[in-house]
Amino acid sequence: MPETFVDCHNLGRTYQHGKTPIIALAGVTVTVHAGDRIAVVGQSGGGKSTLLQLMGGLDLPTEGEIAWPALGPRDMLRPRHIGYVFQTQSLLPPLTVVENVELPLVLEGERMDVARARALKVLGELDLAGIADKLPEELSGGQAQRVAVARAFVGRPQLILADEPTGQLDHPTAQHLFDVLLASVAGGETALVVATHDVAIAKRLPVQWHITHGHLEVT
Repeated sequence: MPETFVDCHNLGRTYQHGKTPIIALAGVTVTVHAGDRIAVVGQSGGGKSTLLQLMGGLDLPTEGEIAWPALGPRDMLRPRHIGYVFQTQSLLPPLTVVENVELPLVLEGERMDVARARALKVLGELDLAGIADKLPEELSGGQAQRVAVARAFVGRPQLILADEPTGQLDHPTAQHLFDVLLASVAGGETALVVATHDVAIAKRLPVQWHITHGHLEVT
């Protein structure tokens, strides 16, 4: 059996809006194994981002349990074991492209020369070497998201979580970015979980989790 990267049992997340409880997720029981390719599908506000944030250790559930059996404790997940591609612009404006990409390695204590070499290697693999010295403000939306993908992959994590990575892009750019995502995990044990409302993107992955009003169905 493949290693279990994420194990969710009866997972729930409720937020408070004043005195009103808002149920973002309820009763979610799923697992993510090595090599999985999963699309989390649903409309905006359905719970996709909440689920990915919980799976990435960015938030805590209010009900149920979540564990990362093959990855380790929550405070050691990122960026060593889990790479996260955020829905919105997440590059640090003062840093160049290569500095943004090498940052996870630097934060993990990697030597600067090693971090720079690995960042440049990943940028080259994603056809981004030509913009390594540019600042985020000089990039197109598609370039910025590809750089975010490079940053998520630079540490060769075991799990990639991508939250609506193509949501702000036109269709051709979105398809190209998804080509990059799939190529980056091809032939390996890295698991990929992508939250999306784009049916065309979701159909390119073999497993689909449908979330509606916080409730999940696996197909």
